[in-house]
Amino acid sequence: MTTSDDLRERIEAIETGYEFMLAYAAQGRQSDKGAAAGRNVREYLDRMVASLDGLPGVIDAVAKGLDPELPKKGAAFFAAVDADARVALAAIRLVLAREDISSQLVDNLNASIHLRALLTDLFVVDEVLKPVKAHT
Repeated sequence: MTTSDDLRERIEAIETGYEFMLAYAAQGRQSDKGAAAGRNVREYLDRMVASLDGLPGVIDAVAKGLDPELPKKGAAFFAAVDADARVALAAIRLVLAREDISSQLVDNLNASIHLRALLTDLFVVDEVLKPVKAHT
């Protein structure tokens, strides 16, 4: 798998996790216990954790692959992505530490400015780091 593919898969897992959490928050559940496989919020949160862990390094590698100067040109933005990813990762790990994950807790996580900023950051990263197609 290329680093670019790795980045795309990580972004997809984070976005899919967030979308699942929106639906989970609307269910009014007091606990995540008893959820069927594939519908368990913990599975999605675990995928988000795995995708966030090391994300800034993957972004840096993809940026360097497109243009060796790109990490320097976008240093302030990439630093913000790193900070947002670290805080979002910590928040998700905190939620996962709970014995029961309620819809209310997930709704609060969804509302976190850090998670929302990260999602917005990733929209920009995804567009900026797409390979440039040759004009014919």
